[in-house]
Amino acid sequence: MAIIRKFEELDLKANARHTETIGGYSIQGQDGEKFIQINTVGSTDRMIPGKVSQTLRLTKEAIEQLAELAKKHL
Repeated sequence: MAIIRKFEELDLKANARHTETIGGYSIQGQDGEKFIQINTVGSTDRMIPGKVSQTLRLTKEAIEQLAELAKKHL
């Protein structure tokens, strides 16, 4: 699991095709701080479909930064 406090732009060389899956969210707390937690689950072609595969916890600051990036680029 990762806690993200800030986003930085990465220079990715490859643009791999991604499969679609379900993303879920929950509100979590840790050490008095609240996070939006985002989980993705394995797609239908994975060995264990539906198993949680990635978990990210975003701080308030990271969520605000992500919203600004979305407004700017999408």
